[in-house]
Amino acid sequence: MHFTINGQSYDAEPDIRTSVLDLCREHLGLTGSKKGCDHGQCGACTVLINGRRVNSCLTLAVMHQDDEITTIEGIGQPGNLHPLQDAFVRHDGYQCGYCTPGQICSAVGMLDEVKKGWASHASGDLTDPQFDDAEISERMSGNLCRCAAYPNIVDAIREVGDTAPKGRSADEKDAAMDANARGELVA
Repeated sequence: MHFTINGQSYDAEPDIRTSVLDLCREHLGLTGSKKGCDHGQCGACTVLINGRRVNSCLTLAVMHQDDEITTIEGIGQPGNLHPLQDAFVRHDGYQCGYCTPGQICSAVGMLDEVKKGWASHASGDLTDPQFDDAEISERMSGNLCRCAAYPNIVDAIREVGDTAPKGRSADEKDAAMDANARGELVA
């Protein structure tokens, strides 16, 4: 089978039941995408397929032979980071880092959806969705962070999405992190 991943051509002969995630990690050595739950519930495995966000643990590789697959390795590289990768670093949008590849791939896809004017479940106006914290949180709800770095993730995405306000104060971040630690999820 032939695959195009991160702009490169790959030939592989995985079992027809092999997921895109397992193809990348176990057959091609692209280990940036993480296997979190293997049930499509955490988003750690999120990749872009033809520009759309996909849980790679749930889709079969054989279904995507003619598609353009982008993993975190195709988003940016050390010394040439994607703006979201740079923003995640500056806003400390990661703690253990396990979910970060999926968070960044999902955010890249989500920002493209916003740019195209696609509404979400949180959109009050279906023709002109606002890009506020609630909208970002809803659009990123399929990506879990067990360390509860959500306020910093939202700040990084908001910055790259070029929306106001431009980040939180240190006290606001601390208060949101404390609330998340208590189980009160705050974006």
